[in-house]
Amino acid sequence: MREWLKEIRKNKRMTQNEVAKSAGLSRAYYTRIECNIRGQKLPVSTAQHIAKVLNFNWQQFYDDNECT
Repeated sequence: MREWLKEIRKNKRMTQNEVAKSAGLSRAYYTRIECNIRGQKLPVSTAQHIAKVLNFNWQQFYDDNECT
């Protein structure tokens, strides 16, 4: 679980659906990202879109060493 991502989203008082819509993603895909479900590497462009919506450094996704 990317607790840090969940905390940022909650601090912005946004739902998963709101973040997903603003980033141009489906809610289901965003949920998988937030839950850190493995399977494929997160594209840089997707990380950048989410980070822009939530206002944080997109590289944090790649510094994340948490396990699922």
